[in-house]
Amino acid sequence: MKFIMMMHTKTDAASATEGIMTWPVEDIQAHIGFMMALNKDLKESGELVSAEGLSWPSQAKLIRADHDGLPVTDGIFPESKEFLIGFWIIQVESAERAYAIAAKASAAPGRGGVPLNMPIEVRQIMAGPPDA
Repeated sequence: MKFIMMMHTKTDAASATEGIMTWPVEDIQAHIGFMMALNKDLKESGELVSAEGLSWPSQAKLIRADHDGLPVTDGIFPESKEFLIGFWIIQVESAERAYAIAAKASAAPGRGGVPLNMPIEVRQIMAGPPDA
């Protein structure tokens, strides 16, 4: 079974513009080290398909087509409460395994090494239409 695990960030001023770059250096290093170790473990187990961090929400653009099919670009919308900041694609045997991995990612260290316990959205990636 393939799943996407999505990590979101709040849109408060620090998160939307600089994210963890406002943390003390040792806390940033601990957080990034944790994420790198998690990715290494998942790669070694054969469960990691892909993992990516995304640019800060202040750099995001929302694109839609106008009536002629040309792109229309909008900026960040202040009413948004969260933005996607990173994701993993994993290939696992069960939803329960995906949830266990998400819980581990959720506990990444934050300021002062305190686990963030951030929500990680887990959704199965559909391989085709549902069985009839």
